[in-house]
Amino acid sequence: MSGDQKTFLKGHSSQYVKLNVGGRLYYTTIGTLTKHDTMLSAMFSGRMEVLTDSEGWILIDRCGNHFGTILNYLRDGTVPLPESHKEIAELLAEAKYYCITELAMSCERALLAHQEPKPICRIPLITSQKEEQLLISSSSKPAVILVVQRQNNKYSYTSTSDDNLLKNIELFDKLSLRFNERILFIKDVIGPSEICCWSFYGHGKKVAEVCCTSIVYATDRKHTKVEFPEARIYEETLQVLLYENRNAPDQELLQATSSVRGAVAAPGMQQYTSDEEEERTSLARLRSNKRNNPT
Repeated sequence: MSGDQKTFLKGHSSQYVKLNVGGRLYYTTIGTLTKHDTMLSAMFSGRMEVLTDSEGWILIDRCGNHFGTILNYLRDGTVPLPESHKEIAELLAEAKYYCITELAMSCERALLAHQEPKPICRIPLITSQKEEQLLISSSSKPAVILVVQRQNNKYSYTSTSDDNLLKNIELFDKLSLRFNERILFIKDVIGPSEICCWSFYGHGKKVAEVCCTSIVYATDRKHTKVEFPEARIYEETLQVLLYENRNAPDQELLQATSSVRGAVAAPGMQQYTSDEEEERTSLARLRSNKRNNPT
């Protein structure tokens, strides 16, 4: 603009100056501007040239929204910070520009306090079987799914069932925190008729299952028993890590880590001991009878 000129400003500390900061006008003294060791102190101590217009306003090419806060900090050495994250970030930028170190540090601490904590891991809670399959097929990780439906049962529970159900849920939470970067953990609360069941997937296919519920035939009526096979769940979780790579795991390695003694594991599937297989067969038969005779 015509009439603008550069000059060295010299004057007494009590002398008032007129400032035009990004179109906002301020009056203050040279003493306030030079009170702390900042860029403003250098500008108004006569060591640097300042730009003035034809009316004597000293021009500073910065946003003037927070310059009033800057002046109050120079006057008092402290100032209340804005409440919003955006305004604190804007004030931080101005404090850094004017080299006001203490104010900049206060803004940085306030921004850290305003940050929302990031979750360590996120567990999908599926709403349909289609969604579950989509999550498994689209993930590059192996998957562990816990089906837990306390309400999905018409029989009363044994005395330890509730405790064991909670133990299964707690173990799921612990495993998800430990292996969330390597395994996709999914919780299913609307799944099939299972009350508590772990499923393990590798390369989009189910490779193992640990069902934790069975029906106990008591003298008076049937009861639902919930178990907590902690060791087996740990074993299957570690086993599913073999499917992290795109290539299928080595069959000899699967056999070596299998819980079957003297048996050859089927490709991609975990086999069980004879007692376990008999238990699973009996449980499958009970479920089939339950479906065929709902009453």
